[in-house]
Amino acid sequence: MIPREWVIDVLTVTDVFILVYFLLINSSYLVLIVLATAEFVRHLRRVPFAGHEETYRSPLTEPVSVLVPAYNESAGIVQSVQAMLALRYPVFEVIVIDDGSSDDTFERLREEYGLVEVPRVVPDHTPTRGGIVSIHVPKERPDPLVVVRKENGGKTDALNTGINVARHPLVCMVDADSILDPQALLSVAKPFADDPVRTAASGGVIRVANGCTVVAGRIVDVKMPRCWLPRVQVVEYLRAFLLGRTGWSRVGGLLIISGAFGIFRRSLLIEVGGLAHDCIGEDAELVVRLHKHLRRQKRDYRIVFVAEPVSWSEAPSTLKVLGKQRRRWHRGITEILSKHKSMIFNPRYGRIGLVSMPYYVFFELLAPLIELAGVILIPLGLYVGAIDTGLALVYIAVAYGYALLLNLIALTVEEYSFHRYHRWTDLVASVLASILENVGYRQLTALWRVMGMWSAIRGGKHVWGEMTRTGFQTVQTQPFEHVAEEPLKAREDVRAESGS
Repeated sequence: MIPREWVIDVLTVTDVFILVYFLLINSSYLVLIVLATAEFVRHLRRVPFAGHEETYRSPLTEPVSVLVPAYNESAGIVQSVQAMLALRYPVFEVIVIDDGSSDDTFERLREEYGLVEVPRVVPDHTPTRGGIVSIHVPKERPDPLVVVRKENGGKTDALNTGINVARHPLVCMVDADSILDPQALLSVAKPFADDPVRTAASGGVIRVANGCTVVAGRIVDVKMPRCWLPRVQVVEYLRAFLLGRTGWSRVGGLLIISGAFGIFRRSLLIEVGGLAHDCIGEDAELVVRLHKHLRRQKRDYRIVFVAEPVSWSEAPSTLKVLGKQRRRWHRGITEILSKHKSMIFNPRYGRIGLVSMPYYVFFELLAPLIELAGVILIPLGLYVGAIDTGLALVYIAVAYGYALLLNLIALTVEEYSFHRYHRWTDLVASVLASILENVGYRQLTALWRVMGMWSAIRGGKHVWGEMTRTGFQTVQTQPFEHVAEEPLKAREDVRAESGS
């Protein structure tokens, strides 16, 4: 039998390690927030001189193909496509890839846009599995819309099909449940206009659309969600997607561009063979592979994150759907780090190999394990006398009090920089959601993430999955249709000026 003293010694060391771990991880988040804040200050100073109007009017602005993979997205597909067709950008096309939906996703698009089938030869630049069934375009409306129907092959296969169908040099990947701000595409493509030679990819921020009001495919009233589960995710997205990725972009160590809103140079996507079929986190894996490919070739490049363009996405509103999402996300991280483990601590890959990859191993991959260990071992250590009450309180302050402080700082930075939520009731709800995140939500998501890691380790079957959509809160109004017509007319003017 193991002596009680040994158990106490092990628990003492383990509990102190967990305390130090949370101190380090929360301090790293604070560093990222400080870096992001500096970037926001710089961004706000440049806004009056950003030159978006010049970029919009310039015939040299590179055209973009917007790829929208869709599987059983009938609840919000029409509003989403409306928003994308109304984007303010000189020349672009929207390609919806219906990945063998079993609902009426295609029928809703055909009814809305009067789609007709057209013959088209599609090259095989990137590997695909599910064959193309048919390609459709609007019969009478001049919308730059292409709808591809294909056999079910998963999100990766749908995006690779879209890359093959795309006709423009830049490719923007957007989730089917996303609604983009009118200026979003112009803003996220700005790095390509500013530095066309070096820019390889650019990502935009994701915000939660639950509770917002949509008119003709646009967010017209931003509000906090009514339910607490999406409210907590609002705070989580601000900290992780807005501030975290902005901080990493600031130091040139960005590893993730969300598949919900990212833009890439198509030629580079073809060079690396498109998105990988063997990894469920296909968007992040693509960015890591781009880093690897370009570093090996010793090419000067930039992969950046732009905080101003916004893609509004419907967050999970039930624990069941949220659990599926978080298991999938963490399985993706596990597979990516395993697949590219040769990059970790490898000086050949610069700050990506020496800083970003190790950070994701210690503070992303292992975080849920340490979280759950703390929930179990700290109370156990207190019970057997391995630690005293004072150390347990310090742990609570460092693990949860520090995290709450970070959330409040993130909310303050967002409010100062972008001020998306205008009601004081929304701000109060955000603060309360920051508190609730640390009570139950974090522990539950940690459990789901560990399950996702275990699924990757044991090699379970890859499943893109299906998120149950409730759709957006929409308001039908005729006069708003003119908003969508204005960008279309402007695009035709630009085409005429450029001779295209």
